[in-house]
Amino acid sequence: MNPIRVMVVDDSVVVRKIVTDVLSEDPGIEVVGTAVNGKVALGKLEQLKPDLITMDIEMPEMNGIEAVRAIRAARNRVPIIMFSTLTERGATATLDALSSGANDYVTKPANVGSVAQSMESVREQLIPKIKGLTGRPVGPVRAAAPVAPPRPPAPRSTPGKKPAVLVIGSSTGGPEALSKLLPQLPASLPVPVLLVQHMPPVFTRQFAQRLDRLSALRVVEATDGVPLQPGTVHLAPGDHHLVVRPGRGIHTTGLHQGPAENFCRPAVDPLFRSAVTAYDGAVLGVVLTGMGADGRNGAGEIRAAGGSVLVQDQATSVVWGMPGAVSQAGFADEILPLDRVADAILRHLSGVMPGRLPAAAGATALTGGLR
Repeated sequence: MNPIRVMVVDDSVVVRKIVTDVLSEDPGIEVVGTAVNGKVALGKLEQLKPDLITMDIEMPEMNGIEAVRAIRAARNRVPIIMFSTLTERGATATLDALSSGANDYVTKPANVGSVAQSMESVREQLIPKIKGLTGRPVGPVRAAAPVAPPRPPAPRSTPGKKPAVLVIGSSTGGPEALSKLLPQLPASLPVPVLLVQHMPPVFTRQFAQRLDRLSALRVVEATDGVPLQPGTVHLAPGDHHLVVRPGRGIHTTGLHQGPAENFCRPAVDPLFRSAVTAYDGAVLGVVLTGMGADGRNGAGEIRAAGGSVLVQDQATSVVWGMPGAVSQAGFADEILPLDRVADAILRHLSGVMPGRLPAAAGATALTGGLR
């Protein structure tokens, strides 16, 4: 297998050297060139033909956001990973870059005492994302195993339960997917929504605010102990697991900093498990684009308890890791392109079983023809 060709774009000599040195240590990656700003990167793109670009955000002449927009305007779909600072300004710029067509981001090392620590931080964050976005195995190189095809879901012995809550999990590519999905859901959604997007602190607060501006639904960064009400989306805050806390009259949000699951905190599985317990399986789970397998076990529990699970299909996912893991385990009731997920959600929430009514008709019935 040929190495992954990477171009490193950053105006800092130190950062370029750290990233180049880290990537060059991996036999599956080759740094084919560097650039000091977006303008230089655009000039080298056709010559170098990289498989992936790492892109700083703040650079002279042409910054990273402008470069992403120019690359996408040229209909070039090369994966782009942004380098971001873990600050309010960095979060805003990163979300702008993602909405402009960047695929993912890593945060720059902060408050580290040595170059070696900086290199380790970059190594842990960046290399798995490079390999995930280019479809290469993460970990030791070995003979590629054939990708397991989706398995049909196990037949139900009893009718599925009408959902009382909607839970959603996503990772790589999730910000853009959620920015398209949530605006398609009406303010009159009859159930509460809880959402885990793999993101660090600061980013989640700003992302919730963006989704709130885009959507008829109310979207908030989750806080502890808030009653769950229909029409409100609670986004897990960075570095905290979000769960449903059962109550006698009404369930509430719960936050905790228990161990990371699937190398993530927040993670999707704790949310899905807690929703199954609190709502006695009356759960609709949705798993969107993302690396890894977070959400697979939780989706299995949802389905075993009588709930339903929808996953995004491979063609519209940036990375078909999480949804692929659910579908290959046989836990997906439906595998759908992103633009059909909202209709499927509305159909399930209207109480109409799949196959009984076209998706669009189900959506129109529930939304009163508003969309």
